[in-house]
Amino acid sequence: MKLLHTADWHIGRTLNGYSLLAEQKAVFAQIVQIAQDEEVDGIVIAGDLYDRAIPSPEAVTTLDQMFRTLNLEKKIPIYAISGNHDSARRLNYGRKWLEETNFYLHTLLEEAFTPIETPTLQIFLLPFFDPLDARVYYQKKDLPAEDVAQIKTIADALELVIADLVELFDPTKKHLLVTHFAVTAHQEDSLDLTSETTSQVGGLATVTTKQFAAFDYVMLGHIHTRHASPAPTVRYAGSPVKFNVKEARAKNNQKSVEIVDFTAQKIQQKVCKLIPQTDLVVLEADWETLCDPSFYQQQPVGQAWFAITIQNFERSAHLQTNLRSELEKRYGTIVELDYQTNSTSTFAPQESTDLREISPEKIVNNFFQTITAYELSPAQKDLVAKIFNEVEREQK
Repeated sequence: MKLLHTADWHIGRTLNGYSLLAEQKAVFAQIVQIAQDEEVDGIVIAGDLYDRAIPSPEAVTTLDQMFRTLNLEKKIPIYAISGNHDSARRLNYGRKWLEETNFYLHTLLEEAFTPIETPTLQIFLLPFFDPLDARVYYQKKDLPAEDVAQIKTIADALELVIADLVELFDPTKKHLLVTHFAVTAHQEDSLDLTSETTSQVGGLATVTTKQFAAFDYVMLGHIHTRHASPAPTVRYAGSPVKFNVKEARAKNNQKSVEIVDFTAQKIQQKVCKLIPQTDLVVLEADWETLCDPSFYQQQPVGQAWFAITIQNFERSAHLQTNLRSELEKRYGTIVELDYQTNSTSTFAPQESTDLREISPEKIVNNFFQTITAYELSPAQKDLVAKIFNEVEREQK
Protein backbone atom coordinates (compact mmCIF):
# COMPACT_ATOMS: atom_id res chain seq x y z
CA MET A 1 0.00 0.00 0.00
CA LYS A 2 1.39 3.39 -1.00
CA LEU A 3 0.55 6.51 1.02
CA LEU A 4 1.39 10.20 0.68
CA HIS A 5 2.34 11.72 4.04
CA THR A 6 1.73 15.42 4.63
CA ALA A 7 0.87 17.51 7.69
CA ASP A 8 0.52 20.97 9.21
CA TRP A 9 -1.44 22.63 6.40
CA HIS A 10 -2.55 25.44 8.75
CA ILE A 11 -5.17 26.64 6.29
CA GLY A 12 -6.01 30.27 7.03
CA ARG A 13 -2.53 31.17 8.24
CA THR A 14 -1.26 34.71 7.77
CA LEU A 15 2.29 36.03 7.71
CA ASN A 16 2.46 39.41 9.46
CA GLY A 17 -0.97 40.26 8.08
CA TYR A 18 -0.42 38.81 4.60
CA SER A 19 -2.82 35.98 3.71
CA LEU A 20 -1.18 32.70 2.70
CA LEU A 21 -4.31 31.18 1.14
CA ALA A 22 -3.06 31.67 -2.42
CA GLU A 23 0.24 30.00 -1.51
CA GLN A 24 -1.56 27.13 0.20
CA LYS A 25 -3.82 26.58 -2.81
CA ALA A 26 -0.83 26.56 -5.16
CA VAL A 27 1.10 24.00 -3.14
CA PHE A 28 -2.07 21.90 -2.72
CA ALA A 29 -2.29 21.61 -6.51
CA GLN A 30 1.24 20.17 -6.45
CA ILE A 31 0.27 17.66 -3.76
CA VAL A 32 -2.66 16.49 -5.89
CA GLN A 33 -0.39 16.09 -8.91
CA ILE A 34 2.19 14.14 -6.90
CA ALA A 35 -0.53 11.85 -5.54
CA GLN A 36 -1.72 11.12 -9.07
CA ASP A 37 1.76 10.68 -10.54
CA GLU A 38 2.74 8.29 -7.74
CA GLU A 39 -0.62 6.49 -7.94
CA VAL A 40 -0.98 6.51 -4.17
CA ASP A 41 -3.63 4.52 -2.35
CA GLY A 42 -4.36 7.35 0.06
CA ILE A 43 -3.23 10.64 1.56
CA VAL A 44 -2.34 11.00 5.25
CA ILE A 45 -2.73 14.46 6.81
CA ALA A 46 -1.16 14.33 10.27
CA GLY A 47 -2.93 17.20 12.02
CA ASP A 48 -3.22 20.99 12.08
CA LEU A 49 -5.57 21.16 9.14
CA TYR A 50 -6.55 24.69 10.14
CA ASP A 51 -4.41 27.36 11.74
CA ARG A 52 -7.04 28.29 14.33
CA ALA A 53 -9.65 26.47 16.37
CA ILE A 54 -12.25 28.86 14.89
CA PRO A 55 -11.10 29.34 11.29
CA SER A 56 -12.23 32.15 9.02
CA PRO A 57 -15.01 31.50 6.47
CA GLU A 58 -12.39 31.74 3.70
CA ALA A 59 -10.27 29.08 5.39
CA VAL A 60 -13.26 26.76 5.82
CA THR A 61 -14.25 27.17 2.17
CA THR A 62 -10.67 26.55 1.01
CA LEU A 63 -10.15 23.36 3.02
CA ASP A 64 -13.60 22.08 2.04
CA GLN A 65 -12.74 22.48 -1.64
CA MET A 66 -9.39 20.76 -1.13
CA PHE A 67 -11.08 17.77 0.46
CA ARG A 68 -13.68 17.65 -2.32
CA THR A 69 -10.95 17.67 -4.94
CA LEU A 70 -9.01 14.85 -3.32
CA ASN A 71 -11.81 12.65 -2.11
CA LEU A 72 -14.78 13.21 -4.41
CA GLU A 73 -13.18 14.27 -7.69
CA LYS A 74 -9.92 12.29 -7.62
CA LYS A 75 -11.36 9.43 -5.53
CA ILE A 76 -8.31 9.38 -3.26
CA PRO A 77 -8.90 8.05 0.28
CA ILE A 78 -7.96 10.48 3.06
CA TYR A 79 -6.63 9.50 6.50
CA ALA A 80 -6.54 12.60 8.70
CA ILE A 81 -6.38 13.65 12.33
CA SER A 82 -6.80 16.92 14.22
CA GLY A 83 -3.78 18.72 15.64
CA ASN A 84 -3.30 21.13 18.50
CA HIS A 85 -4.34 24.08 16.29
CA ASP A 86 -7.64 22.44 15.35
CA SER A 87 -10.91 22.29 17.23
CA ALA A 88 -11.49 18.55 17.67
CA ARG A 89 -15.24 18.95 18.23
CA ARG A 90 -15.79 21.26 15.26
CA LEU A 91 -13.91 18.97 12.86
CA ASN A 92 -15.79 15.94 14.13
CA TYR A 93 -19.18 17.02 12.84
CA GLY A 94 -19.32 14.87 9.68
CA ARG A 95 -17.09 11.94 10.58
CA LYS A 96 -19.66 9.19 10.15
CA TRP A 97 -20.85 10.04 6.66
CA LEU A 98 -17.37 11.02 5.48
CA GLU A 99 -16.22 7.43 5.94
CA GLU A 100 -18.67 6.38 3.24
CA THR A 101 -16.33 8.03 0.72
CA ASN A 102 -13.14 6.65 2.32
CA PHE A 103 -12.50 9.89 4.16
CA TYR A 104 -11.35 8.95 7.67
CA LEU A 105 -11.04 11.89 10.07
CA HIS A 106 -10.32 11.17 13.74
CA THR A 107 -10.39 14.08 16.17
CA LEU A 108 -11.22 12.45 19.51
CA LEU A 109 -9.09 10.08 21.58
CA GLU A 110 -11.71 7.33 21.70
CA GLU A 111 -11.77 7.16 17.88
CA ALA A 112 -8.14 6.04 17.79
CA PHE A 113 -9.16 2.62 19.05
CA THR A 114 -11.00 1.81 15.82
CA PRO A 115 -8.25 1.13 13.27
CA ILE A 116 -8.85 1.47 9.54
CA GLU A 117 -8.39 -1.94 8.02
CA THR A 118 -6.84 -2.52 4.60
CA PRO A 119 -5.80 -5.91 3.19
CA THR A 120 -2.19 -5.45 4.33
CA LEU A 121 -2.19 -2.54 6.78
CA GLN A 122 -3.84 -1.39 9.99
CA ILE A 123 -3.96 2.41 10.21
CA PHE A 124 -4.34 3.91 13.68
CA LEU A 125 -5.35 7.58 13.64
CA LEU A 126 -4.41 9.10 17.01
CA PRO A 127 -5.31 12.82 17.13
CA PHE A 128 -3.63 15.38 19.34
CA PHE A 129 -4.91 15.16 22.92
CA ASP A 130 -3.80 16.34 26.34
CA PRO A 131 -3.54 14.49 29.69
CA LEU A 132 -6.99 15.70 30.74
CA ASP A 133 -8.56 14.06 27.67
CA ALA A 134 -6.86 10.81 28.65
CA ARG A 135 -8.04 11.04 32.26
CA VAL A 136 -11.63 11.58 31.13
CA TYR A 137 -11.43 8.69 28.66
CA TYR A 138 -10.00 6.21 31.15
CA GLN A 139 -12.45 7.24 33.85
CA LYS A 140 -15.21 6.18 31.46
CA LYS A 141 -13.32 2.92 30.87
CA ASP A 142 -13.48 2.26 34.63
CA LEU A 143 -9.75 2.48 35.20
CA PRO A 144 -9.13 2.63 38.98
CA ALA A 145 -9.21 6.21 40.27
CA GLU A 146 -5.67 6.00 41.65
CA ASP A 147 -4.38 4.97 38.19
CA VAL A 148 -6.31 7.77 36.48
CA ALA A 149 -4.76 10.27 38.91
CA GLN A 150 -1.30 9.17 37.77
CA ILE A 151 -1.93 10.42 34.21
CA LYS A 152 -0.11 13.75 34.48
CA THR A 153 1.85 14.03 31.23
CA ILE A 154 1.42 13.02 27.62
CA ALA A 155 4.02 10.31 28.21
CA ASP A 156 1.87 8.88 31.02
CA ALA A 157 -1.18 8.93 28.77
CA LEU A 158 0.59 7.44 25.77
CA GLU A 159 1.84 4.51 27.83
CA LEU A 160 -1.79 3.48 28.38
CA VAL A 161 -3.03 4.45 24.93
CA ILE A 162 -0.28 2.66 23.01
CA ALA A 163 -0.71 -0.47 25.11
CA ASP A 164 -4.42 -0.53 24.24
CA LEU A 165 -3.69 0.04 20.55
CA VAL A 166 -1.22 -2.84 20.50
CA GLU A 167 -3.95 -5.10 21.87
CA LEU A 168 -5.82 -4.43 18.60
CA PHE A 169 -2.93 -5.48 16.32
CA ASP A 170 -3.62 -7.99 13.58
CA PRO A 171 -0.39 -10.04 13.43
CA THR A 172 -0.88 -10.68 9.70
CA LYS A 173 -0.66 -6.98 8.83
CA LYS A 174 1.74 -4.06 9.21
CA HIS A 175 0.82 -1.35 11.69
CA LEU A 176 0.88 2.37 10.93
CA LEU A 177 0.34 5.10 13.52
CA VAL A 178 -0.61 8.66 12.52
CA THR A 179 -0.31 11.19 15.34
CA HIS A 180 0.57 14.80 16.20
CA PHE A 181 3.18 15.40 18.91
CA ALA A 182 6.72 16.66 19.36
CA VAL A 183 8.75 13.45 19.53
CA THR A 184 12.46 13.15 20.23
CA ALA A 185 14.85 10.27 19.69
CA HIS A 186 15.02 7.85 22.61
CA GLN A 187 18.59 8.98 23.29
CA GLU A 188 17.15 12.49 23.93
CA ASP A 189 19.07 13.96 21.01
CA SER A 190 18.73 17.72 20.73
CA LEU A 191 16.58 18.81 17.79
CA ASP A 192 15.95 22.27 16.33
CA LEU A 193 12.17 22.22 16.45
CA THR A 194 10.47 24.88 14.36
CA SER A 195 6.86 24.55 15.46
CA GLU A 196 5.58 27.71 17.12
CA THR A 197 3.98 25.55 19.78
CA THR A 198 6.41 24.97 22.62
CA SER A 199 7.39 21.37 23.16
CA GLN A 200 6.77 21.76 26.88
CA VAL A 201 2.98 22.14 26.58
CA GLY A 202 1.19 19.16 28.10
CA GLY A 203 4.43 17.35 28.81
CA LEU A 204 5.28 16.98 25.11
CA ALA A 205 9.01 17.07 25.83
CA THR A 206 8.73 13.62 27.44
CA VAL A 207 7.53 11.85 24.25
CA THR A 208 10.25 9.70 22.66
CA THR A 209 10.45 7.16 19.88
CA LYS A 210 10.62 4.36 22.45
CA GLN A 211 6.89 4.75 23.05
CA PHE A 212 6.15 3.92 19.38
CA ALA A 213 8.46 0.92 19.06
CA ALA A 214 5.59 -1.52 18.51
CA PHE A 215 4.56 0.15 15.24
CA ASP A 216 6.13 -0.58 11.88
CA TYR A 217 5.89 3.08 10.92
CA VAL A 218 4.79 6.38 12.49
CA MET A 219 3.66 9.42 10.47
CA LEU A 220 3.94 12.59 12.53
CA GLY A 221 2.68 16.15 12.41
CA HIS A 222 3.45 19.17 14.62
CA ILE A 223 7.06 19.99 13.69
CA HIS A 224 7.35 21.91 10.42
CA THR A 225 10.44 20.23 8.96
CA ARG A 226 11.04 16.63 7.98
CA HIS A 227 14.65 17.05 9.13
CA ALA A 228 13.40 16.89 12.73
CA SER A 229 12.31 13.27 12.21
CA PRO A 230 13.66 11.36 15.23
CA ALA A 231 14.03 7.93 13.59
CA PRO A 232 14.02 6.33 10.12
CA THR A 233 10.50 4.97 10.68
CA VAL A 234 9.18 7.80 12.88
CA ARG A 235 8.85 10.65 10.42
CA TYR A 236 7.67 14.24 10.15
CA ALA A 237 6.43 15.34 6.74
CA GLY A 238 6.87 19.02 7.60
CA SER A 239 4.56 21.83 6.57
CA PRO A 240 3.99 22.44 2.83
CA VAL A 241 4.54 26.22 3.13
CA LYS A 242 7.07 28.39 4.98
CA PHE A 243 5.00 30.02 7.70
CA ASN A 244 7.51 32.34 9.37
CA VAL A 245 10.97 33.85 9.11
CA LYS A 246 12.49 31.18 11.32
CA GLU A 247 11.47 28.50 8.83
CA ALA A 248 12.75 30.59 5.93
CA ARG A 249 16.08 31.15 7.68
CA ALA A 250 16.61 27.43 8.43
CA LYS A 251 19.39 25.79 6.44
CA ASN A 252 17.23 22.84 5.38
CA ASN A 253 14.02 24.64 4.47
CA GLN A 254 12.98 22.80 1.32
CA LYS A 255 9.31 21.86 1.72
CA SER A 256 8.12 18.44 0.62
CA VAL A 257 5.80 15.49 1.09
CA GLU A 258 6.86 11.89 1.58
CA ILE A 259 5.67 8.82 -0.30
CA VAL A 260 5.73 5.70 1.85
CA ASP A 261 5.26 2.33 0.15
CA PHE A 262 4.38 -0.60 2.44
CA THR A 263 5.27 -3.90 0.80
CA ALA A 264 5.41 -7.37 2.27
CA GLN A 265 9.22 -7.29 2.36
CA LYS A 266 10.02 -3.69 3.35
CA ILE A 267 8.89 -0.10 3.70
CA GLN A 268 10.25 2.31 1.08
CA GLN A 269 10.32 6.11 1.38
CA LYS A 270 10.55 8.80 -1.26
CA VAL A 271 10.73 12.58 -0.78
CA CYS A 272 8.88 14.77 -3.29
CA LYS A 273 9.77 18.45 -3.24
CA LEU A 274 7.20 21.24 -3.20
CA ILE A 275 7.99 24.48 -5.02
CA PRO A 276 6.57 27.66 -3.45
CA GLN A 277 4.54 29.95 -5.65
CA THR A 278 5.98 32.92 -3.74
CA ASP A 279 9.10 32.14 -1.74
CA LEU A 280 10.02 33.83 1.54
CA VAL A 281 13.57 35.20 1.39
CA VAL A 282 15.52 36.47 4.40
CA LEU A 283 18.08 39.24 3.83
CA GLU A 284 20.44 40.74 6.41
CA ALA A 285 22.72 43.57 5.28
CA ASP A 286 23.52 47.22 5.93
CA TRP A 287 21.49 50.00 4.30
CA GLU A 288 24.06 50.80 1.63
CA THR A 289 24.25 47.16 0.53
CA LEU A 290 20.48 46.73 0.48
CA CYS A 291 20.18 49.80 -1.77
CA ASP A 292 23.03 48.76 -4.06
CA PRO A 293 21.71 47.59 -7.48
CA SER A 294 24.52 45.03 -7.71
CA PHE A 295 23.02 43.41 -4.58
CA TYR A 296 19.27 43.67 -4.95
CA GLN A 297 19.26 42.83 -8.65
CA GLN A 298 20.65 39.42 -7.70
CA GLN A 299 17.54 38.74 -5.57
CA PRO A 300 14.18 37.36 -6.81
CA VAL A 301 12.74 40.88 -6.86
CA GLY A 302 9.01 40.95 -7.51
CA GLN A 303 8.82 37.15 -7.34
CA ALA A 304 9.30 36.52 -3.61
CA TRP A 305 8.38 37.97 -0.24
CA PHE A 306 11.23 39.45 1.76
CA ALA A 307 12.04 39.62 5.46
CA ILE A 308 14.79 42.21 5.78
CA THR A 309 17.03 43.14 8.68
CA ILE A 310 18.98 46.38 8.27
CA GLN A 311 22.31 45.85 9.97
CA ASN A 312 24.49 48.56 11.56
CA PHE A 313 21.47 50.79 11.52
CA GLU A 314 21.75 54.44 12.62
CA ARG A 315 18.32 55.98 13.13
CA SER A 316 19.59 59.55 13.12
CA ALA A 317 20.89 59.11 9.58
CA HIS A 318 17.44 58.24 8.21
CA LEU A 319 15.09 60.64 9.97
CA GLN A 320 13.44 61.86 6.77
CA THR A 321 13.47 58.49 5.01
CA ASN A 322 10.53 56.13 4.65
CA LEU A 323 12.67 53.01 4.90
CA ARG A 324 9.98 50.48 4.02
CA SER A 325 8.89 52.49 1.01
CA GLU A 326 12.43 52.85 -0.27
CA LEU A 327 13.10 49.13 0.10
CA GLU A 328 9.78 48.13 -1.48
CA LYS A 329 10.72 50.17 -4.56
CA ARG A 330 13.68 47.83 -4.94
CA TYR A 331 12.40 44.49 -3.64
CA GLY A 332 8.61 44.45 -3.83
CA THR A 333 6.61 42.97 -0.95
CA ILE A 334 8.34 43.14 2.42
CA VAL A 335 6.52 41.11 5.08
CA GLU A 336 8.94 41.90 7.89
CA LEU A 337 11.38 44.77 8.44
CA ASP A 338 13.76 44.78 11.38
CA TYR A 339 16.72 46.87 12.50
CA GLN A 340 20.01 45.87 14.08
CA THR A 341 22.09 48.63 15.65
CA ASN A 342 25.82 48.46 16.12
CA SER A 343 26.36 51.00 18.85
CA THR A 344 29.82 52.09 19.99
CA SER A 345 28.51 54.83 22.25
CA THR A 346 30.22 55.17 25.63
CA PHE A 347 27.39 57.25 27.06
CA ALA A 348 26.56 56.29 30.64
CA PRO A 349 23.76 58.24 32.33
CA GLN A 350 24.47 59.51 35.84
CA GLU A 351 21.63 58.32 38.00
CA SER A 352 22.27 60.87 40.79
CA THR A 353 22.22 63.92 38.49
CA ASP A 354 19.87 66.70 39.65
CA LEU A 355 17.64 67.31 36.62
CA ARG A 356 17.09 70.90 37.78
CA GLU A 357 20.73 71.60 36.93
CA ILE A 358 20.41 70.34 33.32
CA SER A 359 18.81 72.20 30.44
CA PRO A 360 15.64 70.69 28.90
CA GLU A 361 17.53 70.18 25.65
CA LYS A 362 20.22 68.20 27.48
CA ILE A 363 17.62 66.04 29.22
CA VAL A 364 16.08 65.14 25.86
CA ASN A 365 19.50 64.41 24.41
CA ASN A 366 20.41 62.15 27.34
CA PHE A 367 17.12 60.30 27.04
CA PHE A 368 17.63 59.85 23.31
CA GLN A 369 21.11 58.43 23.96
CA THR A 370 19.76 56.02 26.57
CA ILE A 371 17.21 54.64 24.14
CA THR A 372 19.18 54.67 20.87
CA ALA A 373 22.83 54.87 21.99
CA TYR A 374 23.28 57.86 19.66
CA GLU A 375 23.34 61.61 20.22
CA LEU A 376 20.73 63.82 18.63
CA SER A 377 21.69 64.95 15.16
CA PRO A 378 22.05 68.70 14.49
CA ALA A 379 18.63 68.72 12.84
CA GLN A 380 17.09 66.99 15.83
CA LYS A 381 18.75 69.38 18.27
CA ASP A 382 17.38 72.36 16.30
CA LEU A 383 13.89 70.82 16.41
CA VAL A 384 14.08 70.23 20.19
CA ALA A 385 15.30 73.80 20.78
CA LYS A 386 12.47 75.18 18.63
CA ILE A 387 9.88 73.21 20.58
CA PHE A 388 11.15 74.40 23.96
CA ASN A 389 11.30 78.00 22.72
CA GLU A 390 7.65 77.80 21.66
CA VAL A 391 6.70 76.29 25.04
CA GLU A 392 8.49 79.10 26.89
CA ARG A 393 6.71 81.77 24.80
CA GLU A 394 3.31 80.21 25.58
CA GLN A 395 4.09 80.22 29.29
CA LYS A 396 4.95 83.95 29.40
